[in-house]
Amino acid sequence: MQNKGLVKVFAILFGLVSIYQLSFTYIASKVEGEAEEYAVSKISENTEDYVIKRDLEEKKYLDSLGAEPVLLGIDYNSAKDKELNKGLDLKGGINVILQISVRDILVGLANNSKDPAFNQALDRAVEIQTEGTDTYLEAFFQAFDEIPGDNQLASPDIFANKTLSEEVHFEMSNAEVQTILTRKVDESVDAAFEVLRKRIDKFGVTQPNLQRLGNTARILVELPGARDVQRVQSLLQSTAQLEFWHVYKMDEMVSFLSSANEVVKAMEKPKSETDEEVTDSTSVEGDEITDLLGGESLDELAEDVDNDPIFGRIQGLGGQGGPVIATFKLRDTAVINSYLRMPQVRSLLPQEQRFAKFVWGKPIENPETGEELSELYAIKANRENIPPLSGNVVTDASQTFDQRGQPAVSMQMDGTGARIWEEMTGVASAQQTQIAIVLDNIVYSAPGVSRGAISGGRSEITGDFTLNEAIDLANVLRAGKLPASADIIQSEIVGPSLGQEAIDSGIMSFLIALVLVLLWMIFYYGRAGVYADIALMVNILFIFGILAGLGAVLTLPGIAGIVLTIGISVDANVLIFERIREEFYKGKAQKDAIKDGFNNALSSILDANITTGLTGIILLVFGTGPIKGFATTLLIGILTSLFTAIFITRLFIERYTVNGKDLKFSTALTKNLFRNVNIDFLGKRKIAYIISGVLIVLSLGSLFTQGLNQGIDFVGGRTYTVRFDKSVIASEIQQDLAAVYGTAEAKTFGGNNQLKISTAYKVDEQSGEVDSEVQELLFQALQPNLPEGFTYQDFLSGDETKQVGLMQSMKVGPTIASDIKRASVWAISGSLIVVFLYILLRFRRWQFSLGAVAAVIHDTIIVLGLFSLLRNAMPFSMEIDQAFIAAILTVIGYSLNDTVVVFDRIREYFNDNPSWKLSRVINSAVNSTISRTLNTSFTTLVVLLAIFIFGGDSIRGFMFALIIGVIVGTYSSVFIATPVMFDTVKKKGIDLKYKEKEEEIEA
Repeated sequence: MQNKGLVKVFAILFGLVSIYQLSFTYIASKVEGEAEEYAVSKISENTEDYVIKRDLEEKKYLDSLGAEPVLLGIDYNSAKDKELNKGLDLKGGINVILQISVRDILVGLANNSKDPAFNQALDRAVEIQTEGTDTYLEAFFQAFDEIPGDNQLASPDIFANKTLSEEVHFEMSNAEVQTILTRKVDESVDAAFEVLRKRIDKFGVTQPNLQRLGNTARILVELPGARDVQRVQSLLQSTAQLEFWHVYKMDEMVSFLSSANEVVKAMEKPKSETDEEVTDSTSVEGDEITDLLGGESLDELAEDVDNDPIFGRIQGLGGQGGPVIATFKLRDTAVINSYLRMPQVRSLLPQEQRFAKFVWGKPIENPETGEELSELYAIKANRENIPPLSGNVVTDASQTFDQRGQPAVSMQMDGTGARIWEEMTGVASAQQTQIAIVLDNIVYSAPGVSRGAISGGRSEITGDFTLNEAIDLANVLRAGKLPASADIIQSEIVGPSLGQEAIDSGIMSFLIALVLVLLWMIFYYGRAGVYADIALMVNILFIFGILAGLGAVLTLPGIAGIVLTIGISVDANVLIFERIREEFYKGKAQKDAIKDGFNNALSSILDANITTGLTGIILLVFGTGPIKGFATTLLIGILTSLFTAIFITRLFIERYTVNGKDLKFSTALTKNLFRNVNIDFLGKRKIAYIISGVLIVLSLGSLFTQGLNQGIDFVGGRTYTVRFDKSVIASEIQQDLAAVYGTAEAKTFGGNNQLKISTAYKVDEQSGEVDSEVQELLFQALQPNLPEGFTYQDFLSGDETKQVGLMQSMKVGPTIASDIKRASVWAISGSLIVVFLYILLRFRRWQFSLGAVAAVIHDTIIVLGLFSLLRNAMPFSMEIDQAFIAAILTVIGYSLNDTVVVFDRIREYFNDNPSWKLSRVINSAVNSTISRTLNTSFTTLVVLLAIFIFGGDSIRGFMFALIIGVIVGTYSSVFIATPVMFDTVKKKGIDLKYKEKEEEIEA
């Protein structure tokens, strides 16, 4: 080997850099461990809310020591910035993809245009986007162009308005306006990104990650370690649309509510019961409120929803002269909204109240029942629905405390806002009315003004806030409002305890796989195996060092990728050692055998790793989230494996044999193993075709009749991993869930006390309110099986003392689900095309490409078929999701790895034995690779089985697909790829003999 000194220097420097990069992770983990011990010593488990208080103590400890040197002058803060980042599945936290509403942006730019063509195009764009790959903006342009007539975007009724007067002119073509709109939308999304970044910077999460995802108006937000799910969701989705409105008093609206109750009652009853004419109350004095309720108490009315659809749901009336009309249960607000929007109900409003807008207050908890309530307000809106004062005038906001010592938010307005605020408060004081402070269509407070107009532009928002809520609200107002609504279209939430379990299981699988492989290499290759093991350990050090240096995120699939890299690294050494053994069998001296063994194995190693690397690149391009983590570690592992196997192993071997020391590449038990194998593989190809044909027919039959269990990645929906304090029966839980969701699925996930629950309930609705509703319904359905006294907050936090509750949740909206499915199809199709072209380029015969692709398609169909056949039979998830697609692509790479090694040997035998028959060449080549094929397959299976058994429930299905893929891939490389190539060559009568000089000229 040339340049040994250079290789040594590079290896040593690379190793030292890797150790240096990993030292940051060691320092950060060490200090955090000390902080945890300190918090445990300060706060005992008997303390109320001890988990929260321990977190606070840990943060204080870390803040106090953050800048003090720990090791080699490195302090905790510096180490934390450069440590190896752990992904969501290992650390816990929240990962969401937000869709900024381009529709809202367009509506705003068009000044809420009522133009029929414009609004028709907005609606049609949703359908076009769902059907294809266009963004919403592209779909809108297409929809607008398809509308019959001479429709112009530069119309005064659409975009040639005051807002865009400096940029859009009447004479502009649609194409010119489209260019301006594209830029404006992009600027709005950038503005939304900056607003979100400012909010998150104040949230206090370490190593947050925000990314714009292409031109899709989507923003990825990763908050590792975040625990308060509802707080984060509110922080991200709040548009911060602050408005100030005058409100109607309860006395002015209660008669309308009474009339509305009668109208709705009449509409909901059968006609035979509505013969009597409905009378309308037009005037009710405060003393007559009890009479208005028919002399019944609210408790009695609450029992009679059928006879009184509105009053029957009232939990309490507001005080006379106050802004609250009535209080309802939070779950009833949607029903009341539907009643109040009815044209028949709206027509009951007096002329002076015809623009009244009904809004709800911030949810409050009933202290007696613990149920959430909401207060109904009526604001004095106008035809344009434009508030007298908006949040644009707010220049600063801060968390303060009100007169009662409760958390509040203080705001300062600019000059324009101060003037309007003074006018509004003056009117409210004179009329003895209130002003509602409305944020994102929720009334936070409605204070009265008793001391005349308020000058100076300072105001305060109160509303029974917790301290965190007040801090977040101040941050949101200070960061500014989003230019459009932001909907969570995909989310993943992992509890910290589940993350720790993933770390433990990942480390366990990694260590077991590593030990088994190390022992096997020593057992099979003796001292040479020891050198291969050293190279393997160096390889692992390089992988972790590169991950840390690149700032990559380590995930559970990423750990699986590293463990799989162990198999790849071993394969390279196996190829080298097997070729060295062959050279020994030819009678060569040790020095020549080692040299020729390394040289002859190089072609196969490169081909095998390039094909696997190509599938890894496709995974990296088309994959998302954890799949990218798997692809990243796989690609890094391929590169480091090549270096360590080809150079590091050789350094040790040549150093040992430099003085003529004898080095055996086998042990007494493996010396002649597989040496004289002589199997007629081609003669058995018809039997193999029959076996494969039967398997393919069964697989396709099951796929067409039973189908696949598609995960929410592909169909949209929500999944929840819930842990109980006792064993539960999934079928019984599923019935309870069906009662609230209509349809739902519950499956045992891991132990008998843990379920994976899936539902598509209201998946088309993306608001935060719907997310909360779905979770609350989940809690209600599961409550009989949860510990006594277990609250909703305990359930959401995955109670760390009992390890019970919601451990993980995931949501995928239908739009992004179709995108994921489309990307997966492209990934698999792309990999097959790339494989065909690479093998065609490498072996210059389409018959080789056809054989390889036939084997890959064969393997893919069988894996899919098994997942279809066994979808309900296995004790772990058999869902088809992104992880499964990663498994399929990995199987493709592995199958090709095997096939290319066999093809490479066939090509070599063509050159070495030009007089042999084609069948003899192929059989001899396949027989010569049997030792390598079985050795590599065995070590890879050992690795995969270790991950499958010890690697955690979340990747068990992924590992099962890989295990089946390795078994089938090993079989297909010998019994499908090679025979198909042979039969097509034989049929065409093509001479495949390669001539080395011709090869060199063509190269």
